[in-house]
Amino acid sequence: MTELDRLVHDPSRLAITSTLWACESADFLYLQRVTGLSKGNLSSHLAKLEKGGIIKIDKTAGRRPRTVVSLTEPGRTTVAEHWDRLIRLHEAARAWVPSES
Repeated sequence: MTELDRLVHDPSRLAITSTLWACESADFLYLQRVTGLSKGNLSSHLAKLEKGGIIKIDKTAGRRPRTVVSLTEPGRTTVAEHWDRLIRLHEAARAWVPSES
């Protein structure tokens, strides 16, 4: 458990990073719909992920301001490694479950 990345492991941030893993980038409204987070909660988690170097946030101005979020290359590696650890943890736990006879 000590190997788990606590920045990414938070359920809301794991939902955000997993969504971003599946695509090149996503806008704020899409992330909000997929994760079910409120605007304020999503903004807070995005700020933490950006500060940690996991994501990059691009804001465009104009008639309709738009916020687009993407994983950084180090962030993509971090998310992949985190999921690998979760899978290994799951497999290790299943190995300890007694078989039913």
